[in-house]
Amino acid sequence: MHYGLVLPFAGEFHGHTIVDLAHEAEEAGWDGVFVWDGLLGDDPWVVLGAVALRTERVRIGPMVTPISRRRPWKLASETATLDHLSNGRLILSVGLGALDTGFANVGEKTDRKIRAQMLDEGLEILTGLWCGEPFSYDGEHYQVQDVTLHAPLPVQSPRIPIWVVAAWPRPASMWPRKKSMRRALRYDGVLPQGKDSDGTSFKMTPLDVQVMKEYVDEQRTQTTPFDIVFEVETPDDREQAVAMVRPLAEAGVTWLVEDVYHRLVREGDKVRWERRGLEGTRVHIKQGPPRID
Repeated sequence: MHYGLVLPFAGEFHGHTIVDLAHEAEEAGWDGVFVWDGLLGDDPWVVLGAVALRTERVRIGPMVTPISRRRPWKLASETATLDHLSNGRLILSVGLGALDTGFANVGEKTDRKIRAQMLDEGLEILTGLWCGEPFSYDGEHYQVQDVTLHAPLPVQSPRIPIWVVAAWPRPASMWPRKKSMRRALRYDGVLPQGKDSDGTSFKMTPLDVQVMKEYVDEQRTQTTPFDIVFEVETPDDREQAVAMVRPLAEAGVTWLVEDVYHRLVREGDKVRWERRGLEGTRVHIKQGPPRID
């Protein structure tokens, strides 16, 4: 299993600080460094460009990019350039985006169905342009007429890996709507979000992951590698952290992506979350990932 961390653009976490933390994460043995892709604030692509030049080994990328609020052809140039700068270390995570980040305030599409359509069309345009050949596309939301990506082409082949946010129901048999899962299976990985039949979110368990992996193995027709990415917040205590992640690895998780902005604190039978702050985050990063022996 690979271990990544997500760095926020919030509080003390900006620009040079993010780049420094990414370098420290690589030195401490983490496998991936990802950054928030918010509506307003530090631009993830500018910062990731700096991260690419300050690191040599870790995978990098946004967590996550809502394609509906980005022009797919511009995103194609940004991602191809970043993959080239990083010598093939970019992973592109995509989803519909969280509306509470201010979509409506700047006139972005808020209807879920429309954003899903734009996500599907945007992904087709991205993968088409990455090939470096003349490309055309006639969709409901996007039209591209005979254009070619002139930026340095992506280093990775057959393409930059794409992880897709998808809803996973509980129990799986009671909710037949798996459109977002089918979308994810067309690409290279899934960032699952637990959703009950009424749309209520729930925290997925190792058993949920195991059932989902069985579904992936049954339904995916491509033979290329496929990642199951699980987002967690672990305690600073390494023994507790390892105990938390071991069942996830056994269930089939291939990437554990940790939110280092928040810390899990256990007090008896109760747990609570608190912000680590910059120095607390730095200490946690330097401990290294909670690898399983």
